[in-house]
Amino acid sequence: MDLSLNPFSSGTRLRDMIRAIRASKTAAEERAVVRRECAAIRAAISENDQDYRHRNMAKLMFIHMLGYPTHFGQMECLKLIAASGFPEKRIGYLGLTLLLDERQEVLMLVTNSLKQDLNHSNQFIVGLALCALGNICSAEMARDLAPEVERLLQTRDANTKKKAALCSIRIVRKVPDLAENFMGSAASLLKEKHHGVLISVVQLCTELCKASREALEYLRKHSVEGLVRILRDVSNSSYAPEYDIAGITDPFLHIRVLRLMRTLGQGDADCSEHVNDILAQVATKTESNKNAGNAILYECVETIMGIEATSGLRVLAINILGRFLSNRDNNIRYVALNMLMKAMAVDTLAVQRHRVTILECVKDADVSIRKRALELVYLLVNDTNVKPLTKELVDYLQVSDDDFKEDLTAKICSIVEKFSQDKLWYLDQMFKVLTLTGNFVKDDVWHSLIVLISNASELQGYSVRSLYKALQACGTQESLVRVAVWCIGEYGEMLVNNISMLDVEEPITVTESDAVDALELALKRYSVDVTTRAMCLVALLKLSSRFPPTSKRIQVIVAQNKGNTVLELQQRSIEFNSIIQRHQSIKSSLLERMPVLDEANYLLKRAASSQATVSLTKSAPSAASGGSLKVPNGAVKPPPAPLADLLDLSSDDAPVTTSAPSTAPNDFLQDLLGIGLIDTSTAGGAPSASTDILMDLLSIGSYPVQNGPPATSNITSPDQVTKHAPGTPQVIDLLDGLSANVNAAYPSITAFQSATLKITFNFKKQPGKPQETTVHASFTNLTSATLTNFMFQAAVPKFIQLRLDPASSSTLPASGNGSVTQSLSVTNNQHGQKPLAMRIRISYKVNGEDRLEQGQISNFPAGL
Repeated sequence: MDLSLNPFSSGTRLRDMIRAIRASKTAAEERAVVRRECAAIRAAISENDQDYRHRNMAKLMFIHMLGYPTHFGQMECLKLIAASGFPEKRIGYLGLTLLLDERQEVLMLVTNSLKQDLNHSNQFIVGLALCALGNICSAEMARDLAPEVERLLQTRDANTKKKAALCSIRIVRKVPDLAENFMGSAASLLKEKHHGVLISVVQLCTELCKASREALEYLRKHSVEGLVRILRDVSNSSYAPEYDIAGITDPFLHIRVLRLMRTLGQGDADCSEHVNDILAQVATKTESNKNAGNAILYECVETIMGIEATSGLRVLAINILGRFLSNRDNNIRYVALNMLMKAMAVDTLAVQRHRVTILECVKDADVSIRKRALELVYLLVNDTNVKPLTKELVDYLQVSDDDFKEDLTAKICSIVEKFSQDKLWYLDQMFKVLTLTGNFVKDDVWHSLIVLISNASELQGYSVRSLYKALQACGTQESLVRVAVWCIGEYGEMLVNNISMLDVEEPITVTESDAVDALELALKRYSVDVTTRAMCLVALLKLSSRFPPTSKRIQVIVAQNKGNTVLELQQRSIEFNSIIQRHQSIKSSLLERMPVLDEANYLLKRAASSQATVSLTKSAPSAASGGSLKVPNGAVKPPPAPLADLLDLSSDDAPVTTSAPSTAPNDFLQDLLGIGLIDTSTAGGAPSASTDILMDLLSIGSYPVQNGPPATSNITSPDQVTKHAPGTPQVIDLLDGLSANVNAAYPSITAFQSATLKITFNFKKQPGKPQETTVHASFTNLTSATLTNFMFQAAVPKFIQLRLDPASSSTLPASGNGSVTQSLSVTNNQHGQKPLAMRIRISYKVNGEDRLEQGQISNFPAGL
């Protein structure tokens, strides 16, 4: 066949095939060219064409790099490797490293050829075999060929020794047990002069230390002096053009030796002592005006920090990092900040000396440097420098970018909470943060601020005046508005009468009308934020008692929300309007100042809440698979599968609805403030009954939650609400002496009793709703050991709907000294036809041991 007539015959040159592929205008044309060429190569392989075997292999490697399958040419690699000539072997080994990997079974066939080539007299063929073995060596090949590679480490040729050292790294990684075979050779090669051999052997020593504890100890005894000599020779050597980079001799060898020194000196005082002097020499003599020098200095600092260095050497290292912070290169400053964070655990005082430079990095234009510097500043804060550092951060808060303000605000708040010893200073800093970046302050931060103000009676007047002035100057910060509104509602008379003035204060003139104006403005400005508006209504209600002349005006403001589409605000407006209009005689006692909040208890609950949030996040996958989630106060969120199935209650065919109410706010401050509200206009759900402020303060039951949509257009007065408008909550004026729970004719029962536990049920019904029953469960511990992690679960037949409220506690005192209570709302959809039935399960811990009890209740009173 005439090759000139067939451009895609096996004799086509590689360059011609590449030219044809590049000339293809579409992917389809390219695939056609590759397909024809592969067909020609297959034909040549089947004909055992030896003349063009190396050319075909070169073409196959190019096709492989384009992403096309070339597995049919693997055996051709082995044939080329088995050839005697260097050109064929070179193409064969190159194809071997590209077309095969260590997982291919075909690779086993090349082991014998590799062994022969490793013993070949031609150093170039030996180099080919070492390169291939270093790239594709498997564990079996490593065991078979390790003796040959170990022997080649002792040859005279520098290039062969270098390649043998690199190949040994692959062998040690694949078979760590072979590390002891290379320890002696590696240590002896550290005396070499050739830099290529040295850098390869140093890398081999590093790998040996990772692979074997025995090798680590051996190298500590036999290689430290050699490493010190290498580093000294390289540092003091004259100009060598073959190794010079920016005026520094072989920085790569510098860095490899320093890393090996760090590995050897870590946790070993003797080895560290041997390298202290040379490290100090490198740290002081290396120039830092070039990037190569900075790389050596950084590695030197890491080595000093990683070994048992002297304190003076560590101070020298930290000073080098301080110089890095003044560098113009952002990368150098970033790695310096990272290293200084690690150095904080080693020598805090030395890092403190560079505090000013670190603070300047917080103001850097690069966002990654700003964030890393802020984290470092946070670590630098202590009792002695907290005030100046906080002042610097707060000052920068005014001009910082909006993207950075959230992180900066969180760190400032954390610093102030953690290190403040003076309450006045704490309040001043928090007021500044609220004024500047109140929209970025998290809820738990301003909750803590309110708790502190509640406990600091001598600073309550100062707080309300400061917040009022801040509110007048900047009323756009959400958290500032909330704290100010709460303080004005609680301490409004202190604001108006300038009570508890401090020496640092100047008197301000604020009338009662001005205080109401501030709350009215906040109410109108935050028309979308349900929480802020609810707090404004509560504050206005309190001011109606503290400032009687403004009562009529406040009543008009409050009444404007009677028709609000948000059910929570509508309910508050109607209730508060009723209090102002109809209960003047008891209003002052009803709206007294809030009791002092227990600060220690709040902090404990806050910490527990944070831990609970983390644990819930971690347990999310298990919850998805059917496990129940524990939430505060002992309430249980049921798994997606019906609890009735879990407890084997599946006798009825009607659908079961076992629902738990919305989790109540997880700290008592939220309960008292009535926050954590649900905007029904957007969420489409009814609000939690526990959020009502009167019910929280008076501890009088809760409103039933309706399942229907709110029909707010029917409500124009409190009288209409008491007529049970469809879809709206039943509002009963508790202050008129009416009781929401009327029927007490049903006797109590002992629902369950064992040697450990006694459960008592009390029953109450709503008038006009015979199918609904409220069950108050009381749990008593009959043993002498406290029960912890107490959890009560219940399941009912499918014609009954059940709702569990959170338990009063998750700990049951021993020997009946107190009890845990929990409410159950039961709706019997077949009332009068079928009686109530319930299966219960109780889990708890006794002395750290998990216990589980369960039973069935069928002795409910008739008529339920």
